[in-house]
Amino acid sequence: MSDKVKYQMEFEVKSSTSVLYNMISTPSGLSEWFADDVNIKDDTFSFFWNGSSEEAVLLTKKKGESIKFQWEDDVEDGLKTYFELAIKVDDLTNDVALMITDFADEDEMDEAKLLWENQIADLKMVIGS
Repeated sequence: MSDKVKYQMEFEVKSSTSVLYNMISTPSGLSEWFADDVNIKDDTFSFFWNGSSEEAVLLTKKKGESIKFQWEDDVEDGLKTYFELAIKVDDLTNDVALMITDFADEDEMDEAKLLWENQIADLKMVIGS
């Protein structure tokens, strides 16, 4: 298996930070845009899409700021990968942005970025951004 490559994306989101944080850090928020359904048990989040599921371990959570997960498959493979959703507020304009940090195989990078673009478009639609 090839090494996964880290990448970052930034999306401007017209939302309060508290609403955005709720959408990225709670099962109910995540199930509105990220997955069809989301369950949590201890620090493991189960994400469900079209009859399939993936589990991710919660690595860190900074209230009002960010949340970081690692997919169970990557844990089992011994990879040091993760995906992080972090809220960034511009000091001058107070514009709110969502920073995505993720990892993908180099030959799947375009598809991975497109998936995030589609997911964030869903998020913006849900919160009216």
